[in-house]
Amino acid sequence: MVDLLYRWPPAAKFGSRVPKEKFYDHGTVSPAVRARFVAEVQRITWAYKLAEATINLPGNASVPEIQVFHIETKTGDVANQVLTAIDKAIHFPIIFEITRAAAGEPQARMVATHKVLGSVTPKLSPYYSTGWLSAGAERQQLPTAITLPALYAAILEPLTPVTVRPGEATSEVAERLSIVRKLEREISALERKLRAEPQLNRKIELRRTLKTKQLELEHQR
Repeated sequence: MVDLLYRWPPAAKFGSRVPKEKFYDHGTVSPAVRARFVAEVQRITWAYKLAEATINLPGNASVPEIQVFHIETKTGDVANQVLTAIDKAIHFPIIFEITRAAAGEPQARMVATHKVLGSVTPKLSPYYSTGWLSAGAERQQLPTAITLPALYAAILEPLTPVTVRPGEATSEVAERLSIVRKLEREISALERKLRAEPQLNRKIELRRTLKTKQLELEHQR
């Protein structure tokens, strides 16, 4: 898990508070998720809008803009179900910064999903996060990029277990992330079976299958 917060461009500052009711009153949000909004979220701020008009990088249909949302917590964190509800309601890629007070010191973490647009409901990969950092920690400059899709991929790359390949689309990265997650689960299951298997010939077979899956995982990363 990386320790990283970005220094967002001042020209992209938006600073608009968004009522959380906008999200949990949505018809597709379950009562359980609504309860999480009420219990966990203090304030949601649409903090920055990274777009051609603000940072002079062209977008496309998959990444027309990148939004940065700040979420202040009541309880010290917010569940991924809350982030999912926001992501599904806003048809732009979103980078979240979650803030909390820990022993009197404000802390923040960055979290996001590879979000694929193009349908009524965006397709989301699993969420990936940095560790918690002091909210006053030194921030890094945004990665160098010549388009918004390239910037989006570069912002997310340190959070995820895959390296973005040259020219790779957001949808392709999301697909590889799904494959990686699946392979990781299969490898964990094989390792458990291997530890529990008493028969030597079966152990040899399991090791062979495990090695194949590990090579597949290395290739996907």
